[in-house]
Amino acid sequence: MSLWIFSQHIPKTFYVVLACAFRYGRDDLDVIGLSFRKDIYVSTIQVYPPTSEEKKQNTSLQHHLVKKLGEYAYPFTFTIPTNLPCSITLQPGPDDVGKSCGVDYEVKAFCAENLEEKIHKRNSVRLIIRKVQFAPSNVGAAPKVDTTRQFMMSDKQLHLEASLDKEIYYHAESIGVNIKITNNTNKIVKKVKITVEQLTDVVLYSLDKYSKSIVNEEFNDTVNGNSTFSKTYNIIPMLDNNRQKRGLALDGKLKHEDTNLASTTIVRQGMDKEILGILVSYKLKVNLMGHTFLKPKHRTQDFRDVQKLCYLP
Repeated sequence: MSLWIFSQHIPKTFYVVLACAFRYGRDDLDVIGLSFRKDIYVSTIQVYPPTSEEKKQNTSLQHHLVKKLGEYAYPFTFTIPTNLPCSITLQPGPDDVGKSCGVDYEVKAFCAENLEEKIHKRNSVRLIIRKVQFAPSNVGAAPKVDTTRQFMMSDKQLHLEASLDKEIYYHAESIGVNIKITNNTNKIVKKVKITVEQLTDVVLYSLDKYSKSIVNEEFNDTVNGNSTFSKTYNIIPMLDNNRQKRGLALDGKLKHEDTNLASTTIVRQGMDKEILGILVSYKLKVNLMGHTFLKPKHRTQDFRDVQKLCYLP
């Protein structure tokens, strides 16, 4: 990034701040000096006058900006620690106004006599950026689970096996759910129901954990008694089908056209979960429905939905 100063004869110092913050309330709820915002990470550098610290080599983008803006353009660089959370926005409801809750990153440039001076809006500029993550290079085995149901007054069993094609899926990618049913009973399976839930765990300020259904599909496939059945169902979790669900975790700002469902939070070894602010995961559930079942037979399996492209410069 680069900061452009209109004149070199300004008797003030120019600073740039990178802040990662967690917002858990709207601006209009801020009362008596209390702010529903907690800074997770703050880094400040002095851009002008230049300091004696060793400068990092400019990127190609910075080189072009300096060439275009002229001698009063001052490039700067921030290094975002790897243990910081990704940008997450909790989708507001239809009647909600103001900034959304979630984790955001802001780059703010301002001029002041010193860092203790109050920053006025007329002396500062702000830029919201997003931090997203790379998909892990080490991919695990494809998830696979099975379960067995035995009915009352019968020694016969109903066996259900569910598996996925792989462990990690990208946004808007079709998920192949492989179902195998061995029905040794005289019961009849009337429907197969597949649901995907997004699990959101707000860990920074409270133990608030909730789930939102993002896929809920029923398939009218019948499995008669004393028979077997196997089929692959394809589902695609999409934000377009869930835009009215308040509290759904999304990647970054809502105004971006490329906003997606939030990627699964990858917790590396030794990381403090609390500093991540919001933990996101996904669960897939398969239900077998029948008229004579006392309760649906189901099996769940966690999987990861991860965005491939990651950091903004």
